[in-house]
Amino acid sequence: MTLETTAVQTTGAPPEHSLLERRGRTLGSHSPLFYTEPLEIVEGEGVWVHDAAGKTYLDVYNNVPHVGHSNAAVREAITAQLLKVNLHTRYLHSRVVEYAEKLLATFDEPLDRVFFTNSGSEANELALRIARQHTGNTGILISDHSYHGNTTSLAELTTALRVKEPLGPHVRTLTIPDAFGLTPAKEKRLLAQALAEVDAAISSLEQSGHGLSAILFDPIFSTEGLLKTPRGYIEAVAERVHAAGGLVIADEVQSGLGRIGAHMWGHQMYGTTPDLVTLGKPMGNGHPVGAAVTSAALMEEFGENNTYFNTFAGNPVSASAGLAVLQVMEDQNLLDNTRRLGRFINRELRALALDNPRIKSVRGSGLFFGLEIVRPTDSEPDPETTNAIVEDLRDRGVLIGRIGRHDNVLKMRPPLVFERHHAELMLDRVRLALEAQNAD
Repeated sequence: MTLETTAVQTTGAPPEHSLLERRGRTLGSHSPLFYTEPLEIVEGEGVWVHDAAGKTYLDVYNNVPHVGHSNAAVREAITAQLLKVNLHTRYLHSRVVEYAEKLLATFDEPLDRVFFTNSGSEANELALRIARQHTGNTGILISDHSYHGNTTSLAELTTALRVKEPLGPHVRTLTIPDAFGLTPAKEKRLLAQALAEVDAAISSLEQSGHGLSAILFDPIFSTEGLLKTPRGYIEAVAERVHAAGGLVIADEVQSGLGRIGAHMWGHQMYGTTPDLVTLGKPMGNGHPVGAAVTSAALMEEFGENNTYFNTFAGNPVSASAGLAVLQVMEDQNLLDNTRRLGRFINRELRALALDNPRIKSVRGSGLFFGLEIVRPTDSEPDPETTNAIVEDLRDRGVLIGRIGRHDNVLKMRPPLVFERHHAELMLDRVRLALEAQNAD
């Protein structure tokens, strides 16, 4: 592999202009970057990435390289297909159908049809379009701290990022209940309150003439901070949505493809099956692939009324990438690895939390886990310390992020090829970063 450096990439540029300056002059000053001092990543393999200065980092953040950075099987599958042909789905191609069959085999009935897209944003946009046409309604239920993509329709229901578009008049937000640490009695009361909020939101949409088209949610509520909903909440919400004529859309970009360990898909944690499931970036291990999975009935209804076509979605190269990801997961038994390793990490993080008043809770499952960071004095959210820990870990060679309504949940979400010794290294560095904050 050729190591790309800043020097290689700056051919013809004045030497006094840094890469960051050049980026600002081309991509603009508002294009977001991680860290106070941005990283220039030039190479990666497995769970490791390397910057332009030659420093190596353990990647405990990126879910795009689902089966590891520069995975050989994915790389070779893409290359082999590129050497043959790459066209769209108006021509027959066995690789595209083979991928669709293997992907759909991981879902439960009646989810047996797939629309391929290029991204999670496209998949969610398509799912909303299908729901609106099926129901004849426009109303949408959404979490009050969520993100599902960057199209105009999705910007109108974005609640966790800064957008200029106001919340759409057809949108109603829900505060997703978090039952972490509650007694059974308190959890039951929280469930009743949360469902009353759902009932009121549906009634409001009906009274305003929008009706209910769909609810769109992330099954693990990752942007919200990896919430633990009360038992029966998702099932009860789905019942209410269906009773009002709406559809249930599960956004599995973050929770899917074995990420949670216990199941292949996040919605399988619950006793209900969504009408549509949307997928995105992890599917192709970095190659742009997305999908909306649904039933034969919904696909046929939509197809009878729309000529849906997407030039790059479902092309043979993308299908080869997606197929290779599924094959690597199967060959390396990554679902079982995620389940076992997730239990180990959760146990170790809980042990770490016992002696640290800054940690209020340990969140998540499988290889998506988090630590809720609070002030030791009053247990209030502490986003400043959370950010300081993220920066400290970067200096210690570990990349993580942060999420949650208050930006106070450390977000750890490594590639599924993470192993025990990687986890032990991460845990050690997290402990040191916490100790540094306590020392201050």
